Amino acid sequence: MSITNATDSAPVTVTDLDLFADDVLADSYPTYSRLRELAPVVRLPASDLWVITRYDDVRDALGDPATFSSSGVAFNETMNEVLKGTSLATDPPDHQKLRTVLTENLSPRAVRKMKDGIYAKADALVAGIAGRESVDGVAELARIFPISIVMDLIGVQGEVRDKLLRWGEAAFNLQGPMNARAEQAFPIAKELFEWTHDAVKAEDLTEGSIGRGVFAAAERGEIPYESCGMIIHQYIAAGMDTTITAIGNAIVLFGRHQEQFQLLREDPALTASAFNEVQRYLSPIPVMGRRVMHDVEVAGTVIPAGAQAALLIAGANRDPRHYDNPETFDIRRDATDHISFGYGTHACAGQGLAKLEAHGILTALATHLESFNVGGTQSRINNITRPYEYIEMRDIRAADPTSA
Repeated sequence: MSITNATDSAPVTVTDLDLFADDVLADSYPTYSRLRELAPVVRLPASDLWVITRYDDVRDALGDPATFSSSGVAFNETMNEVLKGTSLATDPPDHQKLRTVLTENLSPRAVRKMKDGIYAKADALVAGIAGRESVDGVAELARIFPISIVMDLIGVQGEVRDKLLRWGEAAFNLQGPMNARAEQAFPIAKELFEWTHDAVKAEDLTEGSIGRGVFAAAERGEIPYESCGMIIHQYIAAGMDTTITAIGNAIVLFGRHQEQFQLLREDPALTASAFNEVQRYLSPIPVMGRRVMHDVEVAGTVIPAGAQAALLIAGANRDPRHYDNPETFDIRRDATDHISFGYGTHACAGQGLAKLEAHGILTALATHLESFNVGGTQSRINNITRPYEYIEMRDIRAADPTSA
């Protein structure tokens, strides 16, 4: 149900939808579409949110940290307090110092040096499933691939490696409202916070790793020493879960859109465009939080200072005002302006690495497989991300190497 309340300053469209209800998280896009077509700004009193729904307005908000502050990146104050001091939750001018350390080893030049190794890993994994009747695309591709890369980059060793995926998923649940999922995740995420904020030391991480480099930056006085663990926390949470989700999304979309997979096989130059379209069509993080720092008018509606804004990334990426036929998955679209990686100051610092990993998997799939189908899938309900627990890849036909 929705109503429009007239105020002295602007109309406010109100609905009783809960953005984080189980049924919405299990099948989000109908709700996102409904909100987007309802109004450019929709008030959700039940969760005390102001939702910005359309592409231009969402992108403008992402690009205006002075108005839409990342101090409200999480949808509860407990987690916003925990995230203080990270580049994720820090606005300019302090943001840049933290981000520089975060991106030092993820610059385009640094990422290019990783390409051969990452592509070789992807090639070996996909070659290993070619010709098999059925595999779990999550366990054998989407999950194992990014985990091995990110853990090696950070330099994580020993028993902690076995805990990080569980920790990262719990941390994302805690970025939502403090609902039952967040409360259940808190003791699990607490282990991550204790390790990154208190326990981890430079000597715990592999020599020459990104993690060691973060501590070295603190020794040089470039960042506060207490920020080291928080930055490593960001690498872990963002470097694995969202990339796992993105690769899972790619597997599902190409398994269900055979004609698009054949386009990719026929023209490898479409690889970057294909991943852009995967990200546009299925956003790994569908909603981003921001705190409104002063009264601001968005598309005729005034959002008051102090409000919690929800930027509807996934809905904006399918806004028909911006994209033609947005409900169609088309890898020739080349949606370079999708906002799944954010936009502006807080655009994803690790997107170069995520793209490299995804491009490696897509290249390997197009090289080694003639075709494959996707059968049953199972998703995990998470407050923030949209990961698959299981993807059945079946009828996996190996490509004829002589036909290349």
